[in-house]
Amino acid sequence: MTKLAVIGAGMMGSAIIKGIIHNKILTPQEVFISDPDTEKTERLHETLGVNTVQTNETAVKNADIVLVAVKPQFLEGALASIRELIPSEAMIMTIVAGVPVSYYLHKLGVKRVVRIMPNTPAQVGEGVCGWYATEAVTPEQKEMAENILTALGMQFEVKRESDLDLVTAVSGSGPAYVYLFIESMVDAAVQMGLPRPLSQKIVLQTVLGSAAYMKAEGKHPVILKNEVTSPGGTTAAALAAMEKEGLRTAVTEGMLACLAKTIELGKK
Repeated sequence: MTKLAVIGAGMMGSAIIKGIIHNKILTPQEVFISDPDTEKTERLHETLGVNTVQTNETAVKNADIVLVAVKPQFLEGALASIRELIPSEAMIMTIVAGVPVSYYLHKLGVKRVVRIMPNTPAQVGEGVCGWYATEAVTPEQKEMAENILTALGMQFEVKRESDLDLVTAVSGSGPAYVYLFIESMVDAAVQMGLPRPLSQKIVLQTVLGSAAYMKAEGKHPVILKNEVTSPGGTTAAALAAMEKEGLRTAVTEGMLACLAKTIELGKK
């Protein structure tokens, strides 16, 4: 029997717990959750059958895996009382943004840490999770980490912790870029005369369908774009206008700005 202790039952912590149970990675009896908001933990207990405990100390005692899923400002307090209780061979998995593995090595005196950069679509099993593991993490523990994160969507390991900054700029913040693009298309459709509810449905399905088609075909986006673009046609006119207004440059500069900010925050 594997014991998973989850510290924090917020949006992402809950998503991971649901993925674990729905995909039968662990049984509800193997999962123990601690969170100051007992309403959240009780809801998870009622819907998934997982165990809820009153303190972090109780959660981590004899745990094989400890998932840290609290907001950065609450991290120090959450870890303060559990250092001596975490088994030395346990794997620490953390989704806390901007906190390096060295923090856990120092604060908890552990060696086996997996730092994860997820994104919000993980809540519906369509997420992207990049992760980095310290050298002490065993192959068996890596396999368990992969199984847990696969339940949230796509997962991949990076060999350098600094590469998680790149993942943040691409997929971590990526949903916000997509939502901005969707919002822009919806607003333009409304400006042209379509009702907003219909505009949103059309745009959302266009984005979903395009992504699904590209995934199914496995072709380069340039090829797929050219399939839609006839010489001298309407799509060509639209793309030329977007390029003239700097869409490609704006996306690149935005992602580079995100990367710079991620690196800056990581130094604090």
